Amino acid sequence: MGYRACLWSRLGSRVFLELARFEAGDADAFYAAAREIDWSRHLGAGATLACDFTGRHPSITHSHFGALRLKDAIVDSVRDSSGVRPDIELERPGVRVHAHAHGTSLTISLDLSGESLHRRGYRGAAGEAPLKENVAAGMLVRSGWPELAAQGAQFLDPMCGSGTLVIEAALIAADRAPGLLRNYFGFLGWQGHDARLWQELLDEARVRARASVPSGLIRGQDRDATAIRASRENALRAHVEGITGFEVKPLADAAPQEPEEPQEPQEPREPREPREPREPREPERDSVTSRADAVVASGADPEPQATAPLGLLCVNPPYGVRLQDHDAAMATHRELGAVLRERFQGWNAAVLIGAPDLGKELGLRAHRTHALWNGAIECRLLRLRIEPRSQREPGRLSRGAERFRDAPGARMFANRLGKNLKRLQSWAARNDIGAYRLYDADMPEYAFAIDLYRTIEPDSSWLYVQEYAAPADIGLDAVRRRRGEAMSVLAEVTGVVPEHIRVRIRRRTRRGEQYEKVDDQGHFHLVREGGLRLRVNFDDYLDTGLFLDHRLTRERLRAAASGKRFLNLFAYTGTATVYAASGGALGSTTVDMSRTYLDWAQRNLQENGFAGGTHQLVRAECREWLVQEVREGRRYDLIFLDPPTFSNSKRMEGVLDIERDHAALIEGCAQVLAPQGLIVFSTNAQRFRLDPQVSQRLSVQDVSAATIPKDFERNPRIHRCFEIRQPS
Repeated sequence: MGYRACLWSRLGSRVFLELARFEAGDADAFYAAAREIDWSRHLGAGATLACDFTGRHPSITHSHFGALRLKDAIVDSVRDSSGVRPDIELERPGVRVHAHAHGTSLTISLDLSGESLHRRGYRGAAGEAPLKENVAAGMLVRSGWPELAAQGAQFLDPMCGSGTLVIEAALIAADRAPGLLRNYFGFLGWQGHDARLWQELLDEARVRARASVPSGLIRGQDRDATAIRASRENALRAHVEGITGFEVKPLADAAPQEPEEPQEPQEPREPREPREPREPREPERDSVTSRADAVVASGADPEPQATAPLGLLCVNPPYGVRLQDHDAAMATHRELGAVLRERFQGWNAAVLIGAPDLGKELGLRAHRTHALWNGAIECRLLRLRIEPRSQREPGRLSRGAERFRDAPGARMFANRLGKNLKRLQSWAARNDIGAYRLYDADMPEYAFAIDLYRTIEPDSSWLYVQEYAAPADIGLDAVRRRRGEAMSVLAEVTGVVPEHIRVRIRRRTRRGEQYEKVDDQGHFHLVREGGLRLRVNFDDYLDTGLFLDHRLTRERLRAAASGKRFLNLFAYTGTATVYAASGGALGSTTVDMSRTYLDWAQRNLQENGFAGGTHQLVRAECREWLVQEVREGRRYDLIFLDPPTFSNSKRMEGVLDIERDHAALIEGCAQVLAPQGLIVFSTNAQRFRLDPQVSQRLSVQDVSAATIPKDFERNPRIHRCFEIRQPS
């Protein structure tokens, strides 16, 4: 039974054969009891040894000390009986002995597995953030894959990395023992090892593997060609290369695949050893539209789901915490949800999420959720049935938040939000402000920034909620409770329907992320500000396209722009250019690297009647463009310089770090500044300090306090702003 567990367990980590159980109040008693075991029955001549100790004991408080006492007992016992001291070998010893303490009760066991059973023997390079093989198998078993595989269902991992989920799915479908490739177990050097019996079990497992040929397609895809090469190599070592397929494809292209035409059955072949490799077969691309695609394309109602799902999509997408890019992870989950809804009707899906908020981005309701640990990360496995009734719009408030509505914290948060709304909404109406900050972490335990937008086309209200990531010392349960309390009262207090509430997680980092794209919905709305019409987007980016804290800065630019040649560097969506044009600027030049944002700026100008030959849009890297302008001797009367805090865009050389590079940028602007001209420099960098050389070379006035709007008074460090001129 122990041999079978080592060979066939897909989920286990260790297999122990219990040798003794006893009470021991201290380390000496533990040593004495362990030494009484007849170790000559377990360690033969020349056998190597390793010892482990786990659990909690009142006096053996250090696992390393417990392992040393166990080792001493075994070594002394063997030396007394044979006169020979066994050698210690920490990696792959002949015999590994394990002691576990539960209070003063101790159990001594032989570790038959020798090392963790997740080490199947097929994995080469694991890639970034690998998933343990037994965890992957656990996901598949929980998701019903063994039954689905027996029915011929398809399998797809659209972000397969090094292929662990695909290979484990193939091993299950092919009835192939997960331990068949391993060349090391803890019992192989054991004195009691029955080599004949073990060989019989290996032969039986090989016969079962040859006799089982899965009928379903088992596929993996990933946008990283290096990962796909690793997947194919791993599948070759696992002897499942003939029943798996891997392609270099982005998540956006994931789709079911039509099965190939049936072929004449072939005689099963003996699995080859890894030392006889051949080039892995390139899976054929299939251009046939799937049934689900055809339904979506035609607009017809999908047919009722068959008794058996068409397939299982199982995926371990980025967690954000693990890859240090939470916002990108949210975008990935949102894209995954869209792909599932559009193309995988009739399928089951299993998605491993590493943070609670990521699951909401899928836009699908899980019918079952399982808790599990992937290494040190607590995760949730969401099991989904892809059908119309499981769908919900991503970004909307979940129904689960409703249970927090009557909690004391929720009512306290609602009171604060209501007071802010009463104070700010009349002020916003008087000043023609269609978007303002309603709440900015006023209560530190509810760390949200909440912006209220009154759009004019269409006429509606929206809430844009940014949750600042909680510090590491705040427990996950507390984070969930506070989020639930805040979310449960937003619609009630503000009157904004839940469908118009968007939630983002925002991390405070030095590397500015305001330009990160997180979706591709393409839905724009218009808001009024200062008599102008400006386009915003609530779905596709981390920011909406309108920096609300710069409202007074834009007004100052408008007041200074009459008859001036205006330059807007790092222009983003061009709102400052619109203000300058409305203030009577003779002309404007708007510079940014992004074609998307320049198009957005063009539309902002058009919305206000300013598009034309006097307003030039330039796609360029601002630092390089400035150098060229200096060479050509061009001059500008009014310059707005608002760079990102940090940028490492692929479209430019090196990186931009505003704390390091701002002096050079300001100097470049000064060289193209006309006599009596003005540079307005703004930055959102935290703890920013202006380089003293700038003040020595130019005339600088800190106008930060004068540019903080009323709705940002609670956070006066939201930005720094300086007016800079040539010295008189």
